[in-house]
Amino acid sequence: MAGFTSDMGLIDTHTHLESFARHGTLPEALARAKEAGIEAMITIGTSPEDWAMYRVLSAEHPGFIHHSVGLHPCAVNAGWEGAVAQIERFWKDGVEGGAGRGHALPVALGECGLDRFHLPKDSAEAERIFTWQCAAFELQLAMAKRLGCPVVVHSRGAFAECVAMIDASGVDWSRVVFHCFTEGEAEMAELTRRGGFGSFTGILTYKSAGAVRAAAKAQGLGRFMVETDAPYLTPMPHRGKPNEPAFLRHTAEFAASEVFGISYDELAAVTTANARAFFRL
Repeated sequence: MAGFTSDMGLIDTHTHLESFARHGTLPEALARAKEAGIEAMITIGTSPEDWAMYRVLSAEHPGFIHHSVGLHPCAVNAGWEGAVAQIERFWKDGVEGGAGRGHALPVALGECGLDRFHLPKDSAEAERIFTWQCAAFELQLAMAKRLGCPVVVHSRGAFAECVAMIDASGVDWSRVVFHCFTEGEAEMAELTRRGGFGSFTGILTYKSAGAVRAAAKAQGLGRFMVETDAPYLTPMPHRGKPNEPAFLRHTAEFAASEVFGISYDELAAVTTANARAFFRL
């Protein structure tokens, strides 16, 4: 990225590389990410359609690409039980590191959770799918508890329900991150008092996102993590274009200057340390 001068690297804690791989643009996107100072990224599993691909990418790029495995609530359909039943084997079949010694282990389970925003308009159908989402989330939380791994939570329009289900699951809250945190300070307080985390996307840079910035500041730099959620949620000044891991730097620079009032290097050092500790990278 033009103008990049810092030696401090960033970790994109939540990206989706499937679209780049399927369009044949992944090598270029990864090169741009490295040029922008991205030292590692976690490509997030959403359904059986991407799990195996991400395991291969992690093995091919050890230390640079990590992956998770989970069933996204918007991927929960009539066959959801069969999909969830496949998840745990990715930990049993893998080995630490992966390259040259088998498949790389996932670094987290997810993304999983609840999503009311994308439910059908028909109320009966919406209720049926949301019931499936809750059941799929419950099973994945139980799995994460057995595995002792981090959980990446997708919560849209269902924050209270997600928190209640995690409470009931017995999962260690210090291993839970609500990705793409878009709630306010009150909801952040619920996470932090339990020991959970919120991570932040390019939404942080949007003019209308004052409540999100307040939540980030309330959580504090010592718990702050950044993500792109690429190819979605592109930060300023590229909003309107497809997002990519290289653009994480814009969110980090904005957070440093506008949210925390510190140097970019300090923010990069702390967020990278936070990500490595949380995901045990």
